Amino acid sequence: MNIFYDEGNHLALKAAVAFHVGESKLHVNWKTVKSSDQVAPFLKSKKLPLLQLSNGDFIFSSNEICRYLLANSGKDTDDAQVTVWLDWESTQLQLVLSPYLAISTSGSKTNPDLLKPYFDKLDQALKGKHFLVGSDLTAADVAIWSALYPVFAKNSTLKSVYSNLAAWFDKLSQNSAFQSAVAKITENKGVSACLQSLQAQTLTGEKDSIIDDWLHGKDKLPKNPVREKPTLPGKDQRNVLITSALPYVNNVPHLGNIIGCVLSADVYARFCRLRGYNTLYICGTDEYGTATETKALEEKLTPQQICDKYFKLHRDVYQWFNIGFDYFGRTTTEKQTEIAQDIFWRLHKRNFLLEDTVEQLLCETCNRYLADRFVEGICPLCNYEDARGDQCDKCGKLINATELKKPRCKVCNSSPVISSSKHLFLDLPKLQPTLEKFLDKSINEGDWTQNAKQITNSWIRDGLKPRCITRDLKWGTPVPLEGFKDKVFYVWFDAPIGYPSITANYTDDWEKWWKNPKEVELYNFMAKDNVPFHSVIFPCSLLGTDEDWTLVNNLIATEYLNYEDGKFSKSRGIGVFGTDVCNTGIPPAIWRFYLLYIRPESQDSAFSWTDFVLKNNTELLNNLGNFVNRGLTFLEKNFDSVVPEMVLSEEDKNVIVSVTQELKIYIELLEKVKIRDALRQILSISRIGNHHLQANKPWDLMKTKKEEDRVKAGTVTGIAANISYLISVMLHPYMPSVSQAIQEQLAATSFSNYLSEKFVCYLQPGHKIGKPSPLFSKIEASQAEHLKERFAGKQ
Repeated sequence: MNIFYDEGNHLALKAAVAFHVGESKLHVNWKTVKSSDQVAPFLKSKKLPLLQLSNGDFIFSSNEICRYLLANSGKDTDDAQVTVWLDWESTQLQLVLSPYLAISTSGSKTNPDLLKPYFDKLDQALKGKHFLVGSDLTAADVAIWSALYPVFAKNSTLKSVYSNLAAWFDKLSQNSAFQSAVAKITENKGVSACLQSLQAQTLTGEKDSIIDDWLHGKDKLPKNPVREKPTLPGKDQRNVLITSALPYVNNVPHLGNIIGCVLSADVYARFCRLRGYNTLYICGTDEYGTATETKALEEKLTPQQICDKYFKLHRDVYQWFNIGFDYFGRTTTEKQTEIAQDIFWRLHKRNFLLEDTVEQLLCETCNRYLADRFVEGICPLCNYEDARGDQCDKCGKLINATELKKPRCKVCNSSPVISSSKHLFLDLPKLQPTLEKFLDKSINEGDWTQNAKQITNSWIRDGLKPRCITRDLKWGTPVPLEGFKDKVFYVWFDAPIGYPSITANYTDDWEKWWKNPKEVELYNFMAKDNVPFHSVIFPCSLLGTDEDWTLVNNLIATEYLNYEDGKFSKSRGIGVFGTDVCNTGIPPAIWRFYLLYIRPESQDSAFSWTDFVLKNNTELLNNLGNFVNRGLTFLEKNFDSVVPEMVLSEEDKNVIVSVTQELKIYIELLEKVKIRDALRQILSISRIGNHHLQANKPWDLMKTKKEEDRVKAGTVTGIAANISYLISVMLHPYMPSVSQAIQEQLAATSFSNYLSEKFVCYLQPGHKIGKPSPLFSKIEASQAEHLKERFAGKQ
């Protein structure tokens, strides 16, 4: 593995300390880079340190790099308090320290009082303790010590004020691992190298062009094209087709379902539209199959009635979450039957289908073969009495219905018998060479998450086997072949065909999207359990037709979102489901923000009510909301709501450069669908804006009555208003309603919402803003405790 860093980068100290604490058990290549070097092929801006794994993937977060190195040398702990401290360091301490250090190295004015709450917290936490968590060194100590190093190592004044913090800091500084890390990263130059690194990151050679863009770039920005309906691919345009996995119609989606599919895809679709890409986002309910028949029996309704009922439920949930589908459809349509059967006939004609017999359970009382979910019995592995025909809920093992002991029909409770039934199979082994050729190109040229690559490669490595595509059911797309007309297509052959069929219900020109691989890029969003159906089975179904289908270029799969210390369970009432959120009194935008903040991009994550409240009250209310409201309210009261003339000082220019750098990284991360990481860039920009306001205190400048102070106050306020507008654009993919609210307060709703890499002066002097008002409200701990208890269910 490789670690890329620049000399003196204090964030790289985290990796170096972790490496030396692990006693160098890992083989790591340490590579210093210059500001002009491009390390990650897709990240033009320098974001260091970076850890490149042996498989080529990158880890961007310095804290994640630290934990990865510690874990792989057996030195990490999964204590929840360590995670809390690391989160605090990256989302609160670092976002105050970074602009403070960057501005101080430029010689501009800083306000040390901004650091006091954070140092007070640490000083109190370390009272009578040698480490932040427990009795041993953890990643929390490594990360926070490294963050403090440039500001604390040589500052005797700070050490005299914060004695507990100083004792902890000095003790760790004497540790050989910490000393070796400093020597490596700073090349024995210590704090001076860190300050030089910070200055180089902030004052790049691009500064003059960045300031020129700010002053003159507004009129040069392209306009976002007016979107016509229906949206169709265009010549010489970037055409982006986005799908999110079709939710089963009979399920009520929980928060994990929402972040894993529709919400993640919505963020990317909105981002693409901001960038001016020709974008179509398609989704809908998966309505055929055993699950629907089972639900219909439970609720004593017909399958169609179940589909109609739950389709509306899904649609309403996603509308509440402000999901911006271009079209939300369903699979129980004539177009679904037409396209699925056409694909089937083409596969049949080209000899990619096989016939074979399958042993199934037959209920002689009901006179039908029982699909897996229509059978219950005793688990052959753990003897659980109510195991399903596909999986045991107690031991979690996958089983075959014919393996159950004492099986019983779920409908009539009779004991079924084993009988043979003839079925059709997709000849995956015959298609494997063609699939492998496609995958090699798609994975290497597109954006596939690491879990998607691993899951797909494991299927290929083990060798594909024929896959049954028919079922003995009534509710489904009918099989048109003689001898099989009493069967329907298996849901996982049928369901992905819902993407083109739903598009066909959106526009008669659906083939311009789905049979146009040279001009269309396809992005699939899903949770990791759906990967093989999208990376193996569906592509094979399309490749076997010998038509020029648009196949997946980019497969984006999340890990799982858990709930508190367990899993979501509708039957036991555990967790928040889509039908619950609208009754919590918490707006949709807050839910969107938090789910995206904890999005399980590379590992499982968990919804926590305590953390939910913390993120709302700190990141949204105190950071982002406070910045926007404070700047606009000051503009209203002191400049009659009119943006004043701005005369840029070097300090102001440094702020514009810092914001531009964060903006560029935000765009580069979202281009690679690093949704969670990109969100942090928005919060970082609001931190920079807050720091600029607090350091210059325009409210005090206005009291002096001096013209130069009034000009300075106006400049700081005008920059803050423009940062607020930029935040509104960047926030649109994540919190569209808040984005709209900010623009209404800025009287800027008529502006073209085009997201440029350039930070320009959108709100020119003379622009009159609207009426400022708070964007967010505090969530009280008592309210969260009540909701936590309400959704705790029966454990």
